Amino acid sequence: MKQLLILTVLLFALIPGSYSQEQTNRETKGDKCFFIYDYECAINYYERVKDDKLTTMGQRRLAESHANMAHAEEAEANYILLLARSEGVLADDYYDYAMLLKTNGKIDESNRIMDQYVAQKPDALRAQSYTTNKTKHSEYQTVNSDYTLSNLTMNSGSQDFGTAYFGNKVVYTSSDNPPKMVRRKYNWNGQPYLKLYVAEVENGQLEKRECFDKKFQSKLHDGPASFSNNGTFMAMTMNNPDDKSPDKIVELQIYTSTYGGEEWSDPVPFTHNRESYSVGHPYLLADGNTMYFVSDMPGGFGGADLYKTTRTGTGPWSEPENLGNQINTEGDELFPFVDETNQTLWFASDGHFGLGGLDLFSTSLNGRQAVENAGAPLNSRYDDFAFVSNGEMNKGYLSSNRADGNGSDDIYSFTSTAVIQRDKELTGITKDINGKFIEGAFVTLRDENDVVLATQTADGSGRFSFMVAPDQTLELIGNKSGYQEGMTSTNSYGTEDKIEADIVLRLEKPTVTITDTNATAVKDETRTLSLNPIYFDYDKSDIRPDAAAELDKVIAEMNKNPNMQIEVVAHADCRGTNDYNKDLSQRRANATLRYIQARITKPDRVKGKGLGESKPVNGCACEGSTASYCSESEHQKNRRSEFIVKK
Repeated sequence: MKQLLILTVLLFALIPGSYSQEQTNRETKGDKCFFIYDYECAINYYERVKDDKLTTMGQRRLAESHANMAHAEEAEANYILLLARSEGVLADDYYDYAMLLKTNGKIDESNRIMDQYVAQKPDALRAQSYTTNKTKHSEYQTVNSDYTLSNLTMNSGSQDFGTAYFGNKVVYTSSDNPPKMVRRKYNWNGQPYLKLYVAEVENGQLEKRECFDKKFQSKLHDGPASFSNNGTFMAMTMNNPDDKSPDKIVELQIYTSTYGGEEWSDPVPFTHNRESYSVGHPYLLADGNTMYFVSDMPGGFGGADLYKTTRTGTGPWSEPENLGNQINTEGDELFPFVDETNQTLWFASDGHFGLGGLDLFSTSLNGRQAVENAGAPLNSRYDDFAFVSNGEMNKGYLSSNRADGNGSDDIYSFTSTAVIQRDKELTGITKDINGKFIEGAFVTLRDENDVVLATQTADGSGRFSFMVAPDQTLELIGNKSGYQEGMTSTNSYGTEDKIEADIVLRLEKPTVTITDTNATAVKDETRTLSLNPIYFDYDKSDIRPDAAAELDKVIAEMNKNPNMQIEVVAHADCRGTNDYNKDLSQRRANATLRYIQARITKPDRVKGKGLGESKPVNGCACEGSTASYCSESEHQKNRRSEFIVKK
């Protein structure tokens, strides 16, 4: 499945760049094969170069070529040779080798190599995901009995993947082309290019397949596709047939089409297609006016990221919005799917911690649920991707190249008996004591533990709306300049899908200031917020649960006072070098900022900086004449973020 990460096509071999080591003629020929994804050819040339003559780059490409061709033992052997090199080895080489080991079922060895990757790139998103979740591997392997998977009988020895609901039929992507078609082949796997097919659903199987529409059959890759709920608008992935860019690489692009009652319109290029990068894997929401997609465009987090764009009617698509580093990593995030009823995003990723290869993950679009691994049986140690489900989330399809398939990517159907607790809509109006609506009030939603769940600014009619989980006790707080804070309690118990709760704001009472002419005026530039500092674990920058509870108090204070400005000052204990501790404290400041800024209006009201080990609250020093022994609890007092109100 790894070729699906790019599916670009090279028109002819690129000219290799310069290297610090001199290349042999055979390595140069191997590079030419590698650049056009002809990995068998590349392996043939690289392996004919003597070990001491193959450059580090050549050794890396030999290891990658075996991995891309699923030559497990050969790939492992060549990664070992690569990591044994004295120079030119990259941190990402350790990551790639660790992922290979995990796919090959060697978990302990994979973790050992990942620990070396984390030591070199501790701030990498992939490193943080591994560190946070590595103890959950056994949990993810435990089969969830709520799900039942079936390999469909229509699967061929070719690639079959990427299903989409199309009315009462299913459209999918396959390289198993009929004999009458011109069978142009893709260098990577020697299979024909991908095409779109449509099949009927009969007794849980996909039957009577046929080409979806000849209008969408190019000479290169076509598919996967997505459709609006009424089946009259579609978006699909294709290679750009008219690419004339200097790099000679034909990137992926998205094309759309509208069904006019008798036929589909000619494909229309997506507004944000570019010859310099790929966009693909579109997923349309039911109304056809919101699209999630994948791209390696500049400004992302590393590999292929997930983006969102919207439009009004047939108007232009908005600028793509990157879904952020809680979802995207330095790896590849692919194949988005949205459960609109529960506002849940599903996607595949090889950057988040998983069982191996690509895993399926889900996360709440309203930010209340972190990214979660779907676990077995939806995931395996192979590539698992392209999850789609019906509106009830009790049946659907996913794609996988797991070992029990037919030799390549297969489509699996699944059924689920899991009871899904659907979110409920909480709506209301901010109003005064006479019932007149108040526009622009800032509304905070909290649970019974005073944890901030979401915030929103009431619209021009004073309306606000939240999606909330069932069976919760909730509190709504309204704030606006000139008014006293308003508060309303409600809950999401019961069977109702919608909850209504208004917030009443009362005008502030006028205050009288009495001036003492004998008092001495004091100019207070700053004041420390009456709040406990938050603390961090040794050598960590993640927000602990006890710290989150304190930060929620800061958030409540800032939402109550929309003009308040705060500076976050973060610190480290003395263990480690000065430079390292300065960087560590800055990471702690950044983590604190991200938590607060995501939950307040005007996030630029919060600034932050890290001061390293320069401001201990006690005498715990590790260097110089003042060095002293301190207990862990004493060091803990110095690993902190403090808050200063600037305005």
